[in-house]
Amino acid sequence: MDDNRSIPVELADRSYEIVIADRSRDDFAAFVRRSLDRSWGGRGCKRCLIVTDRNVARLAGPFENSLRQAGIEPERIEVEPGESTKSLAAASTVLDLLVDLKADRHFAIVALGGGVIGDLAGFVAAIYARGVPLIMIPTSLLAQVDSSVGGKTGVNHPRVKNIIGAFHQPSGVWIDVETLQTLPDRELASGAAEVVKYGVIQDLNLFEFMESSARRFLNRDRSVLERIVARSCAIKAEIVSGDEREQGGAREILNFGHTIGHAIEAVAGYDGRILHGEAVSLGMIAEARLAESLGLVDSHVGDRLERLLNDLGLPIVLHNLDFDRIIEAMRRDKKNRNGRIRFILPRSIGAVEGFDLDDIDAIRRAVDRLRPRT
Repeated sequence: MDDNRSIPVELADRSYEIVIADRSRDDFAAFVRRSLDRSWGGRGCKRCLIVTDRNVARLAGPFENSLRQAGIEPERIEVEPGESTKSLAAASTVLDLLVDLKADRHFAIVALGGGVIGDLAGFVAAIYARGVPLIMIPTSLLAQVDSSVGGKTGVNHPRVKNIIGAFHQPSGVWIDVETLQTLPDRELASGAAEVVKYGVIQDLNLFEFMESSARRFLNRDRSVLERIVARSCAIKAEIVSGDEREQGGAREILNFGHTIGHAIEAVAGYDGRILHGEAVSLGMIAEARLAESLGLVDSHVGDRLERLLNDLGLPIVLHNLDFDRIIEAMRRDKKNRNGRIRFILPRSIGAVEGFDLDDIDAIRRAVDRLRPRT
């Protein structure tokens, strides 16, 4: 595809392509048509709904023109930005519009935005008419390296993150790292947490590249951004292809940092005080320290992880800890088994393992390591 990079996600009849595009959107029309034509619903697609937020809507015009070139007439809905939009209420608003538009099973959803938009639009695509085609155009680093790939969709319950959802694979994912040039610094750093996660769970070379390239990353060097996005997508594509619905065990390694991270998000209330990547940063540190206390790794792993996350502008301490609420949120995690809290813990940088733990004191001590040092 000229200068574009293509990464396949191999899932039999649900296989799709991730394209990391060049600076031009000239190939987007052909990509959409090719992606949709792989499925029964997509082959007859002549209409779509672009779901975006008010911050990203300015990017929609060229994509709408390309969709028309592909023979697809777009409608658009703009929702409020932020984690609070990942709700049943917001999903209901989108569903109401689809009903008003008399959308059928050959009507596509196009998610244009960050992780919140991808999760919300993907959830709607999964449940409307028992599933309609979905095209992802992630515009944040977090969405590009993580949430747009793999088919997990969903919204939050006020007390539990991502507890309401479904698996629904996209027909295709179109990524242009140029959208990251105007991403707020805090959002860029938030996405970097997931890249670091990939390094810890599977790729020491990626972790070391982030260590050596932190300054270039923060300066938004395009070659650095393209490299980390491509490698992150390739890692996730490989994992998802082997365990699509998180039932075989392989996919659960993607949850490193997320057991404690999701609990921190739930306690914070999804109001923007703590972004997802910031919570994952804190979760990875605490879970690395938990692994250290269990004798799985030495302190070097946690120290090195803290240093890299700090260099990338991510939080490594948490103010106003509420142990009881964080532990209670962890107890509600959907990954838990038989009353034990499920963790993915490092064995080294580049390898992790799953554990079911009921030692609340050990977990508390690990979370306590997040307190500001005096």
